[in-house]
Amino acid sequence: MSELLKLDGIISDESAGLRLDQALAQLFSDYSRGQITKWIKAGDVRVNDKVLRPRDAVMGGEHVVIAAQIEVVDDTWVAEAISLSIIYEDDDVIILNKPAGMVVHPGAGNHDGTLVNALLHHCPQLEAIPRAGIVHRIDKATTGLLMIAKTLQAHNSLVTQLQERTVLREYQAIVMGVMTAGGTVDAPVGRHPIDRKKMAVTGNGKPAVTHYRVEQRYRAHTHIRCKLETGRTHQIRVHMAHIRYPLLGDPAYGGRIRLPKGASEATKEALQGFRRQALHAGLLGFIHPTTGEEVSWRVDMPEDMQNILAVLAKDQRQNPD
Repeated sequence: MSELLKLDGIISDESAGLRLDQALAQLFSDYSRGQITKWIKAGDVRVNDKVLRPRDAVMGGEHVVIAAQIEVVDDTWVAEAISLSIIYEDDDVIILNKPAGMVVHPGAGNHDGTLVNALLHHCPQLEAIPRAGIVHRIDKATTGLLMIAKTLQAHNSLVTQLQERTVLREYQAIVMGVMTAGGTVDAPVGRHPIDRKKMAVTGNGKPAVTHYRVEQRYRAHTHIRCKLETGRTHQIRVHMAHIRYPLLGDPAYGGRIRLPKGASEATKEALQGFRRQALHAGLLGFIHPTTGEEVSWRVDMPEDMQNILAVLAKDQRQNPD
């Protein structure tokens, strides 16, 4: 759902010489520079009744009017008393640990039982924040840390930090195949050219960078940690599949399951029974929007992933090279 946003202001003399997008980010500090740039390019910004470019310099004293559509919480989204695993909360942010199976936003086929529904019950003021304060998301089947902004100022700060790639996001994953070493995948990610429900490495995709390192090798799998520079949809899942180390249990990108040679029935059953991508957002850090301090949180892998690692370790002990 969207509504018309109207902003009106005068560019200060202190902003003289700045680019228009820089000056407006200072003038309307509740909104990120990236969002303001989109409005300028869309023609939603008029400076002395003229449409300018983001890079055009300002003189100071110009009259600015912005009339733009912004996404707000859909009035059909309802608050629901759903339990949340909150790791930290203050007046500006909420940090929570999302379980597997919880959808982040309501949508087709998921009108209730989502994280948004739970957040609106826990913190009704989020109704006034774009996307109920959610500035990034993780997939339904992925577990781990998410940050929620409780104010427009915090929302602007966190969105800007994401755009500037300064947010620390580290994931733990179990991939199929034995990696020889860590590395970096720098490959653009966009919609799959045929299956529009999936993402893919594609030439016309958006820049995407994933750094990964090996934590532990097993006979046919590897436990890795991944750090994101960018946050494209399904980025880690797509990048690992692209380099032929798909995530264990990934229903969209995993392909045929790989079993250790001569694995016991118990090992086979455990691996075949793992029905979600083995991916956990375990570390999250950023600059606090109000205090300016570096803050971070870490949560352990969920029990199902820990159990799989125990199964793989046992298989390795029982089948030494």
